[in-house]
Amino acid sequence: MAELTLLERRRLEAGVLVPVIRAMQAEFGEEHVNEVVGRTIKEIARAQGEDARRAGNIDSMPALSERFQNGVLREGSLIVDVVEDDEVRFGFNVTRCKFMEMYEEMGARDLGFLLSCNRDFAMFEGMAPDLDFARTQTRMQGATHCDFRYKVKDA
Repeated sequence: MAELTLLERRRLEAGVLVPVIRAMQAEFGEEHVNEVVGRTIKEIARAQGEDARRAGNIDSMPALSERFQNGVLREGSLIVDVVEDDEVRFGFNVTRCKFMEMYEEMGARDLGFLLSCNRDFAMFEGMAPDLDFARTQTRMQGATHCDFRYKVKDA
C-alpha cells in the first residue's frame, strides 16, 4: 500500500477534526477550544519532528533541504520558489498552497492555520533543533506567499 501524501493525511484528519472542533467551539467557546486544539497540535507536531530527526538525522542545511525537496515539495502540495539553498541557508516562498485550497473547499479556511500552519515551528523544533526557522506570513492568513526561511544557528 502506498504511503499517503501529507496533503492526503491532512484531508483525512480535517474530515474528522473540523466537525469536532466546530461542535466544541459551539459548546465551549471558540477562543478556549482553539487554544486547547492549538496546544495539542503543537505537541503532536513536536513529537513527529523528534521522530523524523531520529529517523533521518537532519543535522545540516543540505540534509534539511534534501528532506524538503524530496518530501512535501516534490509531492506538489506546496508550489514554491526556492530563494536560497546553500550550506547555511534554505528558504522558499509558497506561492500556491493546496492545504489552503483544501480547507477552503471544506468551508474551514479559518481552521487551516490552526490545524496545518500551526504545526510548523513545533515540528521544526523537534526535527532540527540545531537549525533556526523563521516564517513571518502565510497564505492561509491572507498573505501573497508564505516565507519559509531556515538557517544554521548563528550564521
